[in-house]
Amino acid sequence: MKYVPGLAVGLVVFWFAMSGLTSPLFLGLSAVSVLATLVLVARLRIIDRDSSPYHRAPQLMIYTVWLVVEIIKANLSVLARVVGLRPSIDPAVVEIRTTARSATGRALFANSITLTPGTVTIDIEGDLLKVHALVRDNAGVDSFGGMDSGASRAADPVRKGGG
Repeated sequence: MKYVPGLAVGLVVFWFAMSGLTSPLFLGLSAVSVLATLVLVARLRIIDRDSSPYHRAPQLMIYTVWLVVEIIKANLSVLARVVGLRPSIDPAVVEIRTTARSATGRALFANSITLTPGTVTIDIEGDLLKVHALVRDNAGVDSFGGMDSGASRAADPVRKGGG
């Protein structure tokens, strides 16, 4: 139950960001829908640390900024290869082991790889990801190390008390 206030704030902020409406009718309807959601979540007992990830917000924001920069760099690299400035496309499939401890961390890492142009995560088995890369030279395990550690820090923060 200690995560309910964070969920309430998150739902209100998300609703307002998506609608932007401030008329009394819409504010009332939003209050009813947020309260109904909170009641259902509490009755189903499905809210916990992973389903209310607001404690991860600072790490996720830092990781998102870093990832956007990496996506821009990868876009430029792929563009140069497609246009022909560096026509050295040499596809490869590699297996990458992730250090993420949770399913959320593994999913964040896999999705980050897929968001980056020139790479696609094609399979996940445990902590092993199979990745297709456009360029063999950029497909080494070292190429994904920063992304792996960043995704792990963002999704699997160290808990207070040594956890």
